[in-house]
Amino acid sequence: MISLYQDPWFTFRFADDRLISRFHMEGIPDGRRVLVFKIDSATGERIALAATTAQEGGWVNLVEPIVMRAGESFIAVPE
Repeated sequence: MISLYQDPWFTFRFADDRLISRFHMEGIPDGRRVLVFKIDSATGERIALAATTAQEGGWVNLVEPIVMRAGESFIAVPE
């Protein structure tokens, strides 16, 4: 089946509290710049957190870990 719509970013949602120091983005080439935004759960507004670069295999390492509480989310936008 071919998807009719695909977001140009990756969304990460959490059911439990987590400390995120790295995450994986399938299909993102090495060296591609990635912007990371935390999402305000009440308003849906993007809150800028970091800009970084994808590493080998699509892994993104953050300089400072993101503290995520249950029910929160963040998005990663490849440039």
